[in-house]
Amino acid sequence: MKEARAMGPGPSGNVYLATMIGLASAAFGVVAALAWNAAITELFKQLLGPASGLIGLFVYAIVVTVIGVFVMVMLGKAAERTGATPVK
Repeated sequence: MKEARAMGPGPSGNVYLATMIGLASAAFGVVAALAWNAAITELFKQLLGPASGLIGLFVYAIVVTVIGVFVMVMLGKAAERTGATPVK
């Protein structure tokens, strides 16, 4: 019967830790994004009125898309300036 080994220092332990950090970061990022989504949706409902419905959702989607594109363009420019390479 094989003994279970604890993941200690070393290449496999480092990969495991890095993977767990990445997964936890992604999970908390999704939770934060959902919280912001709910908050911003309520803000648009209050600004545009409760009857805005579908129009309010489209306005929200357009605003979020414009902000997202702006952030991605700025991050791309920053990556070019620093000579960053994509993660494989």
